[in-house]
Amino acid sequence: MIAAADLSSGSQLARVLIGGTAALLICIFLSPKFISFLRLRAFGQQVRDDGPAEHLVTKAGTPTMGGIIMLIALAAPFLILSHGNWNALSVFFVTIACGLVGFVDDYMKIVHRRSLGLRALTKLVALALISVGLWLLAFQKVGLTSDLHLHITSYDSIHLGIVYPLLVYLCVAGTTNGVNLTDGLDGLAAGCAAIVLLAYVLITSITPHEQDLALYASCLLGVSVGFLWYNAFPATIFMGDTGSFALGGAIAGLAVMTQTEILLLLIGGIFVIEALSVLIQVVSFQAFRKRVFMMAPIHHHFELKGWSETKIILRFWIIASVGAAIGFVIYQHSIK
Repeated sequence: MIAAADLSSGSQLARVLIGGTAALLICIFLSPKFISFLRLRAFGQQVRDDGPAEHLVTKAGTPTMGGIIMLIALAAPFLILSHGNWNALSVFFVTIACGLVGFVDDYMKIVHRRSLGLRALTKLVALALISVGLWLLAFQKVGLTSDLHLHITSYDSIHLGIVYPLLVYLCVAGTTNGVNLTDGLDGLAAGCAAIVLLAYVLITSITPHEQDLALYASCLLGVSVGFLWYNAFPATIFMGDTGSFALGGAIAGLAVMTQTEILLLLIGGIFVIEALSVLIQVVSFQAFRKRVFMMAPIHHHFELKGWSETKIILRFWIIASVGAAIGFVIYQHSIK
């Protein structure tokens, strides 16, 4: 009996490792051809006029929409190795749907040759519809409750009832925009996402009956690391909104399915910091006509203070690692 359980556990671990490795290798080997394809069609990055001046030289024209190859590298191993459980399929749905929103945004920027794509309201409405879909799948197919788990002990939770769909929306909209805002320096968003996804690989691996979610998180991790191979400084490709929205949606979906929405504030703390810096900047300027930061998101603030791009990236990765580690330890303690 024990031997059978050990064999089953070993096969699940092998499936998770194979899925992540396959996603990584697919991303690494397909990216060069895809980068050449994007260069041939001049699908390059449109840089904000109000951004750091040096970005107009170093980043403008770099192939973007790398999220497309990320989604291909993600889907292939996951769909082949998945057992078809609704919890993982629901997160896959959110990933693809958010990626499509990002793709339309990227495409509009490229076609119109400007840094603005979809209107903010259009994105929020699209994310609201995706959130409703995730909520329906979570309750009708997966059987989750409307409880908000605080993860202080094994039994602490707050029943939200009809308010819970709003929490799902805040989770999806907040995370997608957080990852999108973080995607401003070479390798920053991909590296931070990889750290967050590693935490979710561990969380789903120690949670009973979440093998498909562990596989999916592992494939996402593999894709992020594989993409980082070409996105690290100096980047030869950017993920664009296609990739940042897809990763944000995936992380939000994992948080909902593992009921770690509160812990996501720690696990994805670096994305929270980036989003809060923009919120603080906007509120401060609107209310007092004063800027708290030299430029928002906050990584641009440090850039204008003279920090090198690699210094900012590495230090933000460290912050992301600390937040993800603390979140995982709290989760591990709460399920004992």
